[in-house]
Amino acid sequence: MAHSETTYLDTWIPLRDGRQLAARLWLPEVQPAPVIFEYLPYRKGDGTAPRDATTYDYFLKQGYAGIRVDIAGTGDSEGVFDDEYSEQELSDGEEVIDWIAQQSWCDGNVGMIGISWGGFNGLQLASRQPEALKAVVSVASTVDRYADDIHYMGGCLLSDNINWGAQLFAYMTRPADPVLTPSWRETWLERLEHVPFSAVDWLRHPTRDAFWKHGSVCEDWGAIKAPVLAMTGWSDAYVNAPTALAANLTVPTKAMIGPWEHKYAHISRLDAADFHGEVLAWFDRWLRHEQNKVDNLPDYRAFMQEHYNPEKSAKPRTGRWVAEANWPSENVKFQNWFLSEHGFALTPQEQTKAVKTPAHVGQASGYYCPGMRIDNEFAGDQAVDDALSVCFDSDPMTDRLELLGRPKVKIRFSVDQPVAQLVARLCDVSPDGVSQRITYRPLNLTHCKSHETPARLVPGEIYEAEIELNECAHAVRPGHVLRLALSTSYWPIVWPAPVATKVTLHLEGCHLALPVREVAVEILPMNPGAARDFPVIDAEPLRAPTSEAKELIDDAGVVHLHTFDDYGKTRNRHNNLEVGSTVSVQQAIHPDDPASAEFAAQWNFTFARGDWQVEISTESRMWCDANQFHITRSLRATEGSDANVVLEKDWSESVARGLL
Repeated sequence: MAHSETTYLDTWIPLRDGRQLAARLWLPEVQPAPVIFEYLPYRKGDGTAPRDATTYDYFLKQGYAGIRVDIAGTGDSEGVFDDEYSEQELSDGEEVIDWIAQQSWCDGNVGMIGISWGGFNGLQLASRQPEALKAVVSVASTVDRYADDIHYMGGCLLSDNINWGAQLFAYMTRPADPVLTPSWRETWLERLEHVPFSAVDWLRHPTRDAFWKHGSVCEDWGAIKAPVLAMTGWSDAYVNAPTALAANLTVPTKAMIGPWEHKYAHISRLDAADFHGEVLAWFDRWLRHEQNKVDNLPDYRAFMQEHYNPEKSAKPRTGRWVAEANWPSENVKFQNWFLSEHGFALTPQEQTKAVKTPAHVGQASGYYCPGMRIDNEFAGDQAVDDALSVCFDSDPMTDRLELLGRPKVKIRFSVDQPVAQLVARLCDVSPDGVSQRITYRPLNLTHCKSHETPARLVPGEIYEAEIELNECAHAVRPGHVLRLALSTSYWPIVWPAPVATKVTLHLEGCHLALPVREVAVEILPMNPGAARDFPVIDAEPLRAPTSEAKELIDDAGVVHLHTFDDYGKTRNRHNNLEVGSTVSVQQAIHPDDPASAEFAAQWNFTFARGDWQVEISTESRMWCDANQFHITRSLRATEGSDANVVLEKDWSESVARGLL
């Protein structure tokens, strides 16, 4: 793949209150042109620069202008960062879109693109209906910030709330570029002193309150007027938004889910695909008004996975592309499989089954959001976790069974503690016993009636609940077994309940509802082709990336997982900026004590250009007891070759657990 030779322009966008946001422009020879806009806190100068080169340089050659804008208080932008998807971020974004539309190089048509944060705010800004925003490509995003983000799932606290909080803390301490910001040092000190304690802020909102409803576009589907192309991958954490958008938006909307991890599809390690072609076709239709028939694409195109002997390292996925002309589809109908003491039954069973599992179930769960680490991050063979769980197995399949949608587990249950959780995993078990996770989801059982107003459980009282598992597309081959595995913990993805609990299932009210796909005649899947040749950043490698993961059990029986990622060090030949970063994460839990859960992460960033040198080291920790969460963080920032300390600071907070 050829190196990028595009010359881009760093510029400033003035806001009405006097602040300026930093932007990077790619301007085609023929102007005015339609504009592709991306809006992130991840630093255009170095953070996303390698990825930007693979997209905007290519879009430029197709006659599109591109603009990458740093959110206020991040990268080179002025102001103070407050929180993800805040009112400041979104109102600033509206101003940016208006500013773009008024520039001589813009023809008045703006499209937004983004993955994760940029996928979120693309939808959120679309819901505010700025006039110039004509189309959105949203990758790995969410429509519900409480139900489907990195903080909570099924009312359970995700460990990635502190993991992402630690990462965001480290990210927000990085300085502006001195070449672009002469007052970089004063700005940097202000950022260091006032960086939000985000992990604590999020932890103080354990229910689906107004904090999470803000920015959740599912609150008003009709507010989005711009056509949406929604994409993600089955190895990503964000799998539920594309089909939800296709099913609920009233504007032209298409969903695509491939095998990919948390990356744009053309740079995925899992069967890279033609991301550029999909994006350009969408923008050609809605920004250039070309009649290219993307309106006629199937509502939903999905990679139907099959068993592939899962490993934590990246490997190709097995399967084929399928398509549904309409979503929801008449080709998908739910089948109820009733839980029985020995697996599944054709009718409800008058039996009970107790679920009480060790706190360390989940050792094969993989990293919550694969694509963020360098390697060793995918879910592995689930057999080790299945052995510690309560499993309901089908007989070996005699026919192929295709699942497309969100399986549901309906339960009737009682508990022995007022706070409890239940985690459901659906697995495909090969004849030789290798268990592949198809989909999963936890439920905080105190949320069995509502995520807005949960209530303590009364031990012994019987309740009902439904666990809607995450979206999936999976074919179980003849000879394979479909397994429902239930556990009362799922560490390290889910932060465990305060004490070990027993959940008793009253099986007469328990069943697995499977979205079974049966198609007489398949339509053309119109799957993406292979990734196109694309440019890459012109950078000099100074230190190669490395990754490792270690699991061990100490003499006290505590189960430890240590990961280390060195993202390497490079020099960008365009701006001569040298950047390096590493992160080390430690997670630990005792199988007999859920309250022994611990998390720690250390981030390190180095920046240099000539005589200018900066280094930032952060540490974030979280642990708990039965009543409280305890969170600390520390920061050390230095400047110069002799590492003069600019700031050292520590923070500490405790938050009541409530019903977590």
